[in-house]
Amino acid sequence: MPRLYAIVDAEIASRSEWTPPDLALAYLEGGARLIQIRAPGVNSNTLLRWCGDIAEAVADTGAKLVVNNQCDVAIVTGAAGVHLGQDDLPVDAARQLLGQEAMIGLSTHNNEQIEAAIAQNVNYIAIGPIYDTDTKITGYQAVGLDAVRRAAVKAKGCPVVAIGGITLARVPDLIEAGATSVAVISDLLTGGDPKSRVRDYIAELDNCFPAEEG
Repeated sequence: MPRLYAIVDAEIASRSEWTPPDLALAYLEGGARLIQIRAPGVNSNTLLRWCGDIAEAVADTGAKLVVNNQCDVAIVTGAAGVHLGQDDLPVDAARQLLGQEAMIGLSTHNNEQIEAAIAQNVNYIAIGPIYDTDTKITGYQAVGLDAVRRAAVKAKGCPVVAIGGITLARVPDLIEAGATSVAVISDLLTGGDPKSRVRDYIAELDNCFPAEEG
C-alpha cells in the first residue's frame, strides 16, 4: 500500500485550473503510485474519458488507479479498483463485479463502521475526517488522531488510510498514530506545483518509516 494516497477531486482540480488527467499526471510525475479520481455529478462520458486518460498514464508508471464509487467505470477503464462510502454499493457486490484481485477500500467514520469494515473483503479502510475539512461534506464531525489509533488496533493488519484535512505538517502525527497511508486532496495543490508537493509528501513519509529504508 503506497504511503501517499493522492486524490484527484474534479471540483478541487477545476478551482486551481487543472483538468483531472493533467493533475493526475503531475502527481504521477512527482512519484505518487496510488491515484483516486473523484468526480461526483460529472457525466459518465466525461468521467470515462478522464479515467481512460489517467489509466494510460498510470500504466506507464506501474501505479494504480482507483475510481470513487463507480464499479462500471473501473471495469471499462481497467482501473485497479474502487473506493466505496458507507452509502455506496456493498463491498460484497463490488467484489463480485470486480473480482478478487481488485483493490477495494471503504470509508469509515466511527468504531462500529471500522469493525464492520474489517469483517469484509476490503484491501484497506479509510478513517476520517481526521481534521475539519471543507473538501467533502461527510455528515461526520472530525474524529481526531485517537480515531486513527483505534482504527490501527482494530484493523489487525489491514491498511488504515487517514483522510480529511491532511496537511504536510500533520503527516508525522498521523503515522505515529498508526496510519498506513495518508489520503490528500487540497494540500497537494498548495504552492501551485503539485509535482513538487507530491515529492515533499513522499520525502516526509519516508522520514516517518526509517526502518524501511534500504
